[in-house]
Amino acid sequence: MFSFPNDYEQGWTLQNEIKKDGIGLHTGLQCSVIIKPSELEGFHISFSEEPNNIIPLNISQVRNTPLCTTLDLNGKHVSTVEHLLAALIGAGLTHVNIEINGGEIPLLDGSAIAWIEEIERVGMINSISSPRPRPEIKSPIFVNNGESVIFAIPSDNLKLIGLIDFPHKAIGQQMFSIELSPNNFVKEIAPARTFGFLDQLEELKKAGLIKGGALENALVCNGDSWVNPPLRFANEPVRHKLLDLIGDLAFVGLPKAQIFVYKGSHSLHAEFAASIQKVLT
Repeated sequence: MFSFPNDYEQGWTLQNEIKKDGIGLHTGLQCSVIIKPSELEGFHISFSEEPNNIIPLNISQVRNTPLCTTLDLNGKHVSTVEHLLAALIGAGLTHVNIEINGGEIPLLDGSAIAWIEEIERVGMINSISSPRPRPEIKSPIFVNNGESVIFAIPSDNLKLIGLIDFPHKAIGQQMFSIELSPNNFVKEIAPARTFGFLDQLEELKKAGLIKGGALENALVCNGDSWVNPPLRFANEPVRHKLLDLIGDLAFVGLPKAQIFVYKGSHSLHAEFAASIQKVLT
């Protein structure tokens, strides 16, 4: 029976390819990916029209796009990469190539659990080459943007503490903390879905966003209640915020640190990851 690694210290790749297609959240268009085993350490992306042109991912490729993480890969843009990257790095994978057909990663059900189920189905094996060393935080790192704050302090293990605060009664103030391991990620973080607000949907669609958004791929809040219950966790929104953070950390690696994030966003995560990268170089 397949089991995920116990920690993030070894190198792992997939035993076989994963093929998945679906609708992109923002474009509303059909897109597909083939996730392939790799001998190259790190996460890489290629496009179906040039499958042998493999581009290693790094934090400098991230662009500040509303509501998702978008990459600029030599002039080609790929959006909504965070849930897939969270699944890969959260599960313990270190050597993977993602071949993309389209400009977005399929949203699936709005969480990372469908990717995790595919990883379970094909299995994982130890990589031939060693993984890149995990970032070690030697001194505190602090990043803020208005009320949004993220900071990290040195720690032997990775512990995440997330806090969100919304005026909507259905969400309110939520906190969740977790000492991250592949198994904890799979059980406690991966199933948490993205969420949005009913009163903002039309505005976002007019702005050309969330064209693929639907009740099947996101939780929708209507102030005091949820339009499409039940929730998978009582505090599913704050868990999803940590899922996003984990995906955005895939560009630098999961650090040995205790990380606190209040009102996180993709732009804040990217600035934080860039700060980690700066410490390493």
